[in-house]
Amino acid sequence: MPELPEVEVVRAGLAKHVAGRTVLAAEVLHPRAIRRHVPGDADFNGRLTGQRIGAVCRRGKYLWFELSSGDALLGHLGMSGQLLVQPATTADGPHLRIRLRFADDGLELRFVDQRTFGGFTLTELVEVEGTAVPEPIAHIARDPMDPRFDPAQVVTRLRAKRTEVKRALLDQTLISGIGNIYADEALWRAKLHGTRPTGRLAPATATRLLHAAGEVMTEALAAGGTSFDSLYVNVNGSSGYFSRSLNVYGRAEEPCGRCGTLILREQFTNRSSYFCPRCQPRPRRR
Repeated sequence: MPELPEVEVVRAGLAKHVAGRTVLAAEVLHPRAIRRHVPGDADFNGRLTGQRIGAVCRRGKYLWFELSSGDALLGHLGMSGQLLVQPATTADGPHLRIRLRFADDGLELRFVDQRTFGGFTLTELVEVEGTAVPEPIAHIARDPMDPRFDPAQVVTRLRAKRTEVKRALLDQTLISGIGNIYADEALWRAKLHGTRPTGRLAPATATRLLHAAGEVMTEALAAGGTSFDSLYVNVNGSSGYFSRSLNVYGRAEEPCGRCGTLILREQFTNRSSYFCPRCQPRPRRR
């Protein structure tokens, strides 16, 4: 699933190629792509037609387009979603779900989603801590790349939770945008095991972890994101290459780049956790 750096790469590309354009027509080609837009495709298409796209924004893994009506077009890429800016003459692929035609130079914005877990909806914007965000994601916390992210506040909330530290990193109401890949990478950099209880983190340790999360995602953003297959691409169809720089994720039985110990893989819910048993020792039971 695309994580924060991948979504930010897409957001930046959309801001460059789509912001300021006017929607000539909208077309929904698969109902699941707007399943959260309860009024249906006719309302979706009609309300988008004629709208001018303003800022392209992101919070965590969610994207939205501010519209001239004052509403927002909110989307999530899901597991395989792609937003591609292409000439209208480009042949439709088999997984095209939504098409926005623009009024000026024949370009289209196409939402392609092989697994149809992603989708879009039209919604109102609401004020949350001085920032206008779409109402359905008003509960989503700021992420480490947000200019108004407050590490001290997050550290206090993180240490007050009664859970394991990796689960806390994945809690989007506490800190958004961190998925399984970057949680493992941040924990490795901070030399913490994912099962460490949050209540036993010293403030300095929790701060170091948040810094590591921001650091790894900033580096991933500079590399264009992490891509393991052809499903994640930016708006021009190019894949990211940060996967070449991962220290633990997907590297089971390979030597740790810091100490040489073999990386271990363990089951984590329906996913996997990767860690170095020497650099990231398990917490002692109390």
